[in-house]
Order: sequence, then C-alpha cells, then structure tokens
Amino acid sequence: MTKFVIDAYAWIEYLNGSEKGDKFGKILEDNSNEIFTAASTTAEVISKFLRANKDIKIALTAINSMSILVNITQDIGSLAGQIHFEAKKKNKEFGMLDAFVAATARKINAKILTGDEDFRHFKDAIFI
Repeated sequence: MTKFVIDAYAWIEYLNGSEKGDKFGKILEDNSNEIFTAASTTAEVISKFLRANKDIKIALTAINSMSILVNITQDIGSLAGQIHFEAKKKNKEFGMLDAFVAATARKINAKILTGDEDFRHFKDAIFI
C-alpha cells in the first residue's frame, strides 16, 4: 500500500476533469493506495472553487469521501515552518500552504501527489 498526500493542484485538476486530473484519478481511485489531504489544502481548493464560481460542496464531498483529512498539529506546523524556510532558499515563490503539504507527507511517511512545479525539488513528490 502506498500513502499519498494530495495537494491542491492535484485535487483541482481531478475535480475539473482535466487530462492531468484523469491521471491523478487513477491513483486516487486505486483502493490499494492510502490517500490523505492536509487540512490546509482544503482552504486552497475552496478558494479556487469560489473564485471560479463553482460549488464548494463538490470539492468538500470529494476530499472527505476519497481521503483522510490530516489536521494541523503543532508538530506539523513546526515542521512546515522549517520546510518553508529551507525551500525559500531554492524557490522564492514557495508558499506556506505547500510547506504544510510537505510537512504532512513527511509526518505520515507519504509521497506528495502533485503537478505543482514548486515541489520539483522534493524527493518525495510524484509528478503527473
């Protein structure tokens, strides 16, 4: 069984039914995989849906039914701060929400499923 933390990029592509989203879907819908979502990712997906005038219930239902939500703990927050600090040295555009995704993945020993170039230098990121 492979563990994956799904980032906002992957969720949005999947929920939009794009070609990349179909590729993400194969991993998301494979019952041999264990799927997780950082709680902070929910905020990012909802914001994107609202800006596109889309029904946020669709996103929330998918995230809640297809993944295990990982809440932000002090350990994850501390790790996210460290990751953000280090990642900013290589990529000035690296965001704090991405750091929470990376911290969540490290905390639960999972891979990050993404298409976001900001994760390109992370060894545990799987790009589609």
